[in-house]
Amino acid sequence: MARRPNDPQRRERIVDATLETIATHGINAVTHRKIATCADVPLGSMTYYFDGIEALLGEAFRTFTDRMSEEYTAFFADVTNTTEACDAVAEIIFSSQVTTPKNMTLMYQLYALASSTPSMKAIMQNWMKRSQQTLAQWFDPTTARALDAFIEGMTLHFVTDRQPLTREDIRSMVGRIAGEKLR
Repeated sequence: MARRPNDPQRRERIVDATLETIATHGINAVTHRKIATCADVPLGSMTYYFDGIEALLGEAFRTFTDRMSEEYTAFFADVTNTTEACDAVAEIIFSSQVTTPKNMTLMYQLYALASSTPSMKAIMQNWMKRSQQTLAQWFDPTTARALDAFIEGMTLHFVTDRQPLTREDIRSMVGRIAGEKLR
């Protein structure tokens, strides 16, 4: 049997396939076999790169939250003051860039898993900390936490609500949390 060519991206493909498998089948249906099939790698690669399914899920969710944090931070790239930061917060919630069906499914799955798995809870906490650190560039720590919680909650509401709020309504609510005077 011929040996497969060197595959330096195999580990990364496995991680990406894990996220795809979670998004497609749900966390409870994830197996090494489904991931290997999705990644188009031999089943043995799963245990070669990862010490078990929990390690693989941890790496996949760390990758997901890292990517989400990069996207989140990008919304603030040109922000120079709190008014612009409030605009960016509203845009995060309203933007379909963040609230893709796949992203939302992965968030729901991570929330569920974090409630019962300490290592996943730590991933969630680190993600929250990064978000709050980004916000803390323009807001005091308490306001940054409040805005982070608002973003989390409103993002979930925005994609599931039968009548989502308008961009203007969301921006107004962000401003109230941030202490802006009503216009």
